[in-house]
Amino acid sequence: MSDALNICLPCGFCCDGTLIGYVQLDREELPVLRELMEIEDSNDNGFFLQPCKNSCDGCTIYSQRPKQCASFKCGLLKSVEQKELNFDSAIEIINLVKQKKIAIEKKLDLLPFELQSQSFHFKMAELKKVIRENKAESSSPQNHLELISDLEQLDVLLSQKFGVSLY
Repeated sequence: MSDALNICLPCGFCCDGTLIGYVQLDREELPVLRELMEIEDSNDNGFFLQPCKNSCDGCTIYSQRPKQCASFKCGLLKSVEQKELNFDSAIEIINLVKQKKIAIEKKLDLLPFELQSQSFHFKMAELKKVIRENKAESSSPQNHLELISDLEQLDVLLSQKFGVSLY
């Protein structure tokens, strides 16, 4: 297995809801995928929300995964494949994103309200909207500013290295 393929397993950001909030499915994929996972219907097509329930230490439906999943290549993977970035540097970037996510999630636990989304991608959009609309009451608005700053830093990193933005 090449280095480019190996970065996907330690990463998983496209499956865990960090980079992508949902996966769109084509009509012809639905019969097979309905047997493998829970699918929402949308105008003769389907979709499922991230995080994917078939992603746990790798994809458990890899040989039958949706077309969108099979064709998706983040900017980090493309950089490794094009030899613009070596494997070790890619792993360092993945670990940095993981650390930033953990720090953000710890701060989320301290908020006086609960976010509804399961997907990190949608949760971050929900959080930004709630804070922006001042619907969250807090005795410590500085925490909100720090959290927004952390989100913006993560968004820059995801945008620059993975080619995907949280908002």
